[in-house]
Amino acid sequence: DQDADHTLIVPSQAEGVSVTDCPEGLCLRFTQPYAMEVRGPRQAFCLLPVAEVTTEVLANHFEKLLTRRLPPRVEALRVRLRDETIDGAAYTYSHGLRHHSGNCQRIAHGHRSPLIIERNGVRDTALEAEWAEKLNDRYLAEEGDLIDRPGRELVFSYEAPQGRFRIRLPRKQVWLLPTPTTIEWIADWLARQIALDSGDSIRVEAYEGINKGAIARHTPQTAREPLVLPEHEDTSATS
Repeated sequence: DQDADHTLIVPSQAEGVSVTDCPEGLCLRFTQPYAMEVRGPRQAFCLLPVAEVTTEVLANHFEKLLTRRLPPRVEALRVRLRDETIDGAAYTYSHGLRHHSGNCQRIAHGHRSPLIIERNGVRDTALEAEWAEKLNDRYLAEEGDLIDRPGRELVFSYEAPQGRFRIRLPRKQVWLLPTPTTIEWIADWLARQIALDSGDSIRVEAYEGINKGAIARHTPQTAREPLVLPEHEDTSATS
């Protein structure tokens, strides 16, 4: 929890990666698979001296960390990692939550989410696959955090309890939401978009981890209703 969780895990020896100090803490620049810059406090990043992040690399990294804290009469340990098995559509996304009091405030951390969509009470696997493709490997951002639109890029920045964060990346990698990007609002946004596009009643299940997700329902009529956001929404607890 204190090392890799809710961080941007970076293969610091990969081609096109540079790491420098900056007023925010660390500045990371990437040229592949697209140009991107992320700035934030040092604890927001997990830098690994490798060219590629794999499950084997992470397992070895965790073994070294845990070996320093072995309990009495334990001489060694082995860590094995595996991908969560998901039947059906799924996508990965990154985001940051400005108002979060925990590590979700870090501007570039990610989740892997199954996606379940019901259209008029019937599960629609084709619609699930379509939206999973649209969302996969995208950055989900709150419109209120957008500070600049240089060329074909978007820049987001905010001040949070851990420090100042900033990220710059191509527009095509971003979905802009009018709300914070908590899983509750992501599910609501998806249900609204799909109900408006399809003209049908939509139910969405979205997740941000094992057994941690949200359900949202919309009809074309409710999807057109204005959003009502709390003045200062507490995003520190999602369910």
